[in-house]
Amino acid sequence: VQLQASGGGLVQPGGSLRLSCTASGFTLQYYNIGWFRQAAGKEREVVSGINKNDGTTYYTDSVKGRFTISRDNAKNTVYLQMNGLKPEDTATYFCAADPSWTRLLYSKGPLDYWGQGTLVTVSS
Repeated sequence: VQLQASGGGLVQPGGSLRLSCTASGFTLQYYNIGWFRQAAGKEREVVSGINKNDGTTYYTDSVKGRFTISRDNAKNTVYLQMNGLKPEDTATYFCAADPSWTRLLYSKGPLDYWGQGTLVTVSS
């Protein structure tokens, strides 16, 4: 049972990346899914989330209008499309799954599942 995050890499400012979060051993559609990031020397922050019940999405202010979260239940995968990347988006990105929407977005406590990180570097 695990989450696998992938899709990170080096991209120039203004470029795009698509991160994928794929589950094995459990069904993602029954969980709220969040993307988090942690930059060097900074605390982890929630970037985006998608609700398991109605597809409601959440974005932190700094990524609104640039990032889009989506899910493909047939592929048991959640995506984070990142456009207009900025150097300040540089971080290790993690995905997580939890049955509680509020716990996913607002709690710094443990969540049911975490994926390993994928590094996103935005630099010229």
